[in-house]
Amino acid sequence: MQLLLGICHHPLQEFVFLLSRSFFLSFFLLHPSSRFKLPEMNLLGKALRYLYSHCWQPAVFGDSDSLGPHGVSAATVGVSALAQDLLSFDITSKVPEGLSSHVVSSRKAQASWYRKLSVAWRESNPPPKTPEEASRLVVQTLKKHHKADVEGLLAFYGLPLAPTLVETTAEVPAALPQGVKFEFHTLPVDARCVTDGDGITVYVSTSDPRESCLVPQEVQIAVVERSEARAQRDFTRADALHKSIVDTGYRVINVQNEEVLARKYRIRLRGIDAPEGEMPYGKEAKDELAKIVEGKCLRVLVYGEDRYGRSVGDVYCKGNFVQELMLKKGMAWHYTAYDKRAELAKWEKNARARRVGLWASPNPEEPWEWRKNKREGR
Repeated sequence: MQLLLGICHHPLQEFVFLLSRSFFLSFFLLHPSSRFKLPEMNLLGKALRYLYSHCWQPAVFGDSDSLGPHGVSAATVGVSALAQDLLSFDITSKVPEGLSSHVVSSRKAQASWYRKLSVAWRESNPPPKTPEEASRLVVQTLKKHHKADVEGLLAFYGLPLAPTLVETTAEVPAALPQGVKFEFHTLPVDARCVTDGDGITVYVSTSDPRESCLVPQEVQIAVVERSEARAQRDFTRADALHKSIVDTGYRVINVQNEEVLARKYRIRLRGIDAPEGEMPYGKEAKDELAKIVEGKCLRVLVYGEDRYGRSVGDVYCKGNFVQELMLKKGMAWHYTAYDKRAELAKWEKNARARRVGLWASPNPEEPWEWRKNKREGR
């Protein structure tokens, strides 16, 4: 009964919940061993479905043309519809009418999905409240099922194609490609270190063979002195020493309860250009990149340095090419002024055709033009 409480918007809906709970309690007190097979249970299910169909009227946002097959838009009403159907399934064991025309599997298989989704929804804390959160829960719960079924289910509720459904084709290079100056593997990335849709600040452990010989002597001394100060509980001095370490481009990071001296790198994703923060989809692009890399260790192939001192490189996360993900999700342009790779152009073209991400806008402004106009005060 707690399935929909996070999205109740009307006192009448709350009344339906209370009535439903009362029905359940009284029924099981009178029939403690009956479970869900008795005719009375079916009658109860019909009664509750009637109540929901007449009392649950979620507000529909947007024009009627934007409604999905289930009669909902891609706004939060789609989340409400899915939650309503999951609760209804808990009561009646029936999947929604009309779903079969959007998926390929049988009604029996559909019932299995709803059973899993109902459990996942109840166990989520907090429960999904946005279309993106609902999509992610559906994809994660049904990740072993047919892709066509998952996409059909999302479309049925007017929910967006979840990020996890994007498939990557680029392979992680076994040998360093031509033009790579060096590579490194990062420590787990903090989401707060994602600066925008094409920039990340990362840290590399100085235990890395390449990094170990590059640590300045003053940093090595400061690390030892800081450790001694902390042992003496002189935290003021320890903090001052750590600040001096940070000022040189290093930082002591706690990784799995162990302090690690790491070097800071600012990364510019090679070959793509994401919307700036003040532009439409700027925040979405930053958030999407954060979702991809948060808590992950990255492999970075560095090709050079830009005029801002950032390392320009290709980034791989758990075997996925990050630039490919950003282009396929419609969160960036192929930066053709600096990159001529045909595969990047193809990924952008496909995203345009599908009108995903920023390509949902009819004529999005290129970030390089936006920056130029801002420099010229237009």
